[in-house]
Amino acid sequence: MAVEDKYISYRIYLVAFAIFLMAIAIAVKLTNIQWVEGDYYRKLAKERTVKNFVIPANKGNIYSADGSLLATSIPNYEIRFDAVAPKSEVFQKNVKSLSDSLAYVLGKPSGFFQTELRRARANKNRYYLVARNLSYTNYMKIKGFPLFNLGAYKGGIIVEQETVRENPIGKIAERTIGYERVNPDGTPDGKGIEWAYRKYLNGKDGKIMKQKIAKGQWKPIRDVNEIDPQDGYDVISTIDVFIQDIAHHALLKQLEDYQADHGCVVVMETKTGQIKAISNLGKAKDGSYYETTNYAYAESHEPGSTFKLVDLMTILEDKVADTSTVYDSKGGVIKYSGKSVRDSHDGGYGKISLARGFEVSSNTVMVQAVYNNYKNNPSKFVNHVNSYGLNKKLGMEFKGEGKPFIPQPSDPHWSNISLPWMAFGYGVSVTPLQTLTFYNSVANNGVMVKPQLVSEIKKWNTTIKKFEPQVINPKVCSQATILKLKAVLANVVKKGTGAKLYSKDFPMAGKTGTAQVNYSKNGGSEKYYASSFVGYFPADHPKYSCIVVVHKPSTVNNNYYGADVAGPVFKRIAQKIFTDAPSTNEIKNLDKKILKQETDYNSYFVKSQKKTQSIPNVKGMSGMDAIALLENLGMKVKAIGVGKVKKQSLQAGQSLVKNTTILLELS
Repeated sequence: MAVEDKYISYRIYLVAFAIFLMAIAIAVKLTNIQWVEGDYYRKLAKERTVKNFVIPANKGNIYSADGSLLATSIPNYEIRFDAVAPKSEVFQKNVKSLSDSLAYVLGKPSGFFQTELRRARANKNRYYLVARNLSYTNYMKIKGFPLFNLGAYKGGIIVEQETVRENPIGKIAERTIGYERVNPDGTPDGKGIEWAYRKYLNGKDGKIMKQKIAKGQWKPIRDVNEIDPQDGYDVISTIDVFIQDIAHHALLKQLEDYQADHGCVVVMETKTGQIKAISNLGKAKDGSYYETTNYAYAESHEPGSTFKLVDLMTILEDKVADTSTVYDSKGGVIKYSGKSVRDSHDGGYGKISLARGFEVSSNTVMVQAVYNNYKNNPSKFVNHVNSYGLNKKLGMEFKGEGKPFIPQPSDPHWSNISLPWMAFGYGVSVTPLQTLTFYNSVANNGVMVKPQLVSEIKKWNTTIKKFEPQVINPKVCSQATILKLKAVLANVVKKGTGAKLYSKDFPMAGKTGTAQVNYSKNGGSEKYYASSFVGYFPADHPKYSCIVVVHKPSTVNNNYYGADVAGPVFKRIAQKIFTDAPSTNEIKNLDKKILKQETDYNSYFVKSQKKTQSIPNVKGMSGMDAIALLENLGMKVKAIGVGKVKKQSLQAGQSLVKNTTILLELS
């Protein structure tokens, strides 16, 4: 018995020793976790239960010069259904009434929704799509429907919100307003004002700490954000919606009438360079036209006869010839190094002055005037072209500007025909916006200003940054040359190639252009015409300059010339701007005092001076007015939705404490 007790004692000691070793091991492990690996596990636990969520900043709006909304962000809602969440009796009780309600808002039969919801329940679908792309109003309606009004846990409703960018004026100026997006590979991309001014529009996102709770839900740990979001600023463009609408539809009509491939139009304010309208329309496969490419800014091509103003300005400035100098058009054909330069008029124009040669757009006259005076020193002519800024980009804020090309005598590809070809707009390449900028300098008495699409950055009514007009060249030529150029450009419309556009009641000035494009590709098989007109109006006191370019108009009736295709667009825009513009009648007796108004104002003023000690009732007020009122009282305001105030988180009559946050629900 003693021996057996002895063995039992040994076993007890052995077990006790083993337990002791295990205790030591556990203690060592706990110590290691606490002091060595503790930071790692604490961090891991925190990451799985607590983390920062991004609070997207509200993106700023884009406005036109007249205050119209061009681009804004609106909330977009998606409703899904967790079919497992509701209890069976709750689901059965509400599924019929829910289906009836969904049918009323979403436009599908009630039976459809009953079938789909029951199928989702049977399949234990926890993420069934009910509706997407919902407005805030419809979202609020659906949120209050039977079953869904029980919330996420009892009713199974899942709400996902995203912000989408909308253009309230539709497709007009869509390409200029532009966009910002993320490519499939994750790289940012964009176009137009949205992209160029994104650093102002986007604001800065905020952060809020949230803790994970049941069913993948997260709730804020505290009432205040870790970092408050900073809303983006508003961008005020130079676009005038009234002029934009005129330009867009005038161009569209002409493209449709001539079945053209694409075209562009730009209207610019002469003194400031502010672009009041810009339309770029390309033909789709179905024959319709829409904005895809900013042709006015991005498409660099041979301008044709509109380049002849460069010839005339240079010749007059150097005084190597005058507008009265006579040239022989030589039957309408002249050769240089075996290559023919032809006039569009068969037989030429006989012997005419340089001014008349410009007015009728004689290639032979203009080429002779340039070649005869600069053949021994072509650099002198080209240096003038460079001084007009036509050899370099305008350097606006937008990406994708077309690269100009002006051949230089020092270049290896310079040849004997480079100078004469340049004289009638071939062998060179410029964008329509560059051409317009050059013509605008003549309208602006020699001052060349940079085209401008944005005038101001604002935060509410406070100006953050103002963009003043930028002068590229304070004097492109002498005033004497400017006066002669203006007279000749006016005569182009009165009695030259633009005579069809003439109106004795409304003077316009400009130049027609008809260029052959792609004439050197595949033996000329891809050749087509680009018709253009560029000028300004009114001719005597220029307020706006304008360029119209139409590519690949139909040649069926042989009327593909600039005066026939592009000219009418220019005339329609010019006349409609001034004949359709709202009248500005003078209002008399503005200083006359009205007793009732004075009494009401004085009463309001007295009330406004009293300090408000309680929270006002803002239900029914517009969101903008309610926010302004509450912020002026020193409160922080958060608004959800758009429209008028439906609910306010702090009730009217409560004591007002400054810097308190109040939530407004708008609908």
